[in-house]
Amino acid sequence: MLKTPYVAVVGAVNLDICGRPGQKLILQDSNPGTVTSTPGGVGRNIAHDLRLLGENVAFLTVFGADAGGAQLREGCEDLGMDLSAAETIPGGRTSTYLYITDDRGEMKLAVSDMELIKNITPEWLEARAGILNDAAAIAVDGNLMPEALQWIADSCAAPIFADPVSVTKAERLRAILPKLHTFKPNLTEGQHLTGETEPEAVLQKLLDLGVRRVYLSLGHQGILAGEGERRALLPCYPTNLVNTTGGGDAVMAALIWAYLRGLNLEQSTRAALKAGQITVEYEGTNSPELTAEKLMQAE
Repeated sequence: MLKTPYVAVVGAVNLDICGRPGQKLILQDSNPGTVTSTPGGVGRNIAHDLRLLGENVAFLTVFGADAGGAQLREGCEDLGMDLSAAETIPGGRTSTYLYITDDRGEMKLAVSDMELIKNITPEWLEARAGILNDAAAIAVDGNLMPEALQWIADSCAAPIFADPVSVTKAERLRAILPKLHTFKPNLTEGQHLTGETEPEAVLQKLLDLGVRRVYLSLGHQGILAGEGERRALLPCYPTNLVNTTGGGDAVMAALIWAYLRGLNLEQSTRAALKAGQITVEYEGTNSPELTAEKLMQAE
C-alpha cells in the first residue's frame, strides 16, 4: 500500500549511455575514453533523488518489454518507489539516452530515443487519476506528450512541478504554464518560451504567464528565483565538477522537498543549489550523498 504523503512523478525512465573522452574531445573522430550505462530519464532521476531525500514516491511511467526494461523496473523497486501505476508495454523498446561529454563531464551532444513514452496518454492517466489526485505534489517532465501534460494540468488539483528537459520539449509546456506551481527552466529554455533576453525579464514574463514560482537556472552563475514580487538570486556553491548529468533533476527534487516543508523562496533556492552541487560532484547521475540533512544545513 502506498505510504502517504507521497509525490507522484510522471515521466520518463531510460538507459543513459555515456561516452566520456580521456582527453580533450575531438569532433568527427574516434576518442579513446570510457562508455558507461546507467539508469536515467528525467522523471526517474527526480523520483530517485526524492527517495534519497526520504520522500515517498509513486512513479507513473512505462517500461520496455525487454532486458533493459526489466533492469530499470527492478532498480526502481529496489529504491522503494511505488510502481503500482507503472506499466510494461508489450513489445515496447526501452527508452535510451545516448550522450557524449567533454573530458570535464560537460555534455556536448546527445540523442534521445523516447518513443515509448507516447504510451502515456490522457486515457492512460485517467485510469490512474486516483493516485494523481491523492498526491501531495506532482512532478512532470517535458518528455511527456502535450496532450498528457494538458490532461494533468486540467484534471489534477495537486501542485504541479515541471522540468522542461530541453528547448525543443519546453514548447510542450507552454499551454500549461498558468497551471504550474513551480517551473525550473534554464535561461535558454526560458528565453525560448518568453521571447525575452535578460534573466530578470524572462523570470517576470513567466510569472506574468501564471507560473507561481520560477527557478531560472543560470548555469555556473546560480539560480534566479521569483514568486510574486519576491526575488532571490543566489550563486552556485563552490563545486568540484565531475559530471553534470542529473544535476538539474536533483535541483527539481530538492525544490519539491522544500515545498513539502514549507520553505520560502530563498531557503528552497539554497536547498536546490546544494542538491545540484552534491550531484555534479558525483560520477553517476544520482549521488548517494544527497540527503535531507545536508539540504537542511545549506547556507
